[in-house]
Amino acid sequence: MSDNYKIEWAGVAENDLKGIIESIAEDTPGNAFKILKKIKQKASILYTLPERGRIVPELQDQGILIYRELIIPPWRIIYRISEMKIYVLSVSDARQNVEDILLKRLIYPK
Repeated sequence: MSDNYKIEWAGVAENDLKGIIESIAEDTPGNAFKILKKIKQKASILYTLPERGRIVPELQDQGILIYRELIIPPWRIIYRISEMKIYVLSVSDARQNVEDILLKRLIYPK
């Protein structure tokens, strides 16, 4: 029997997800709930296999190896594993230049 991790969503990640869903709902309201469910389900699988996601390439290039991501095209869920917790830190559109966003949020927090 394996130990389960607890998943915690940072406020900024929740706001990211809310913004994505609201944007989708403007164009296709029926699709917004499906996308929300898909993203939440993908993140929830981390509670048993947190290392399933890859190390974030943009940060890996900077020598930062503690952040991982799951891809749900076209979105990226960025998270960090610490002891028995998974901290979801960001949900972003992979079509954007996310390097600057990630560095600001993960390396130089306010």
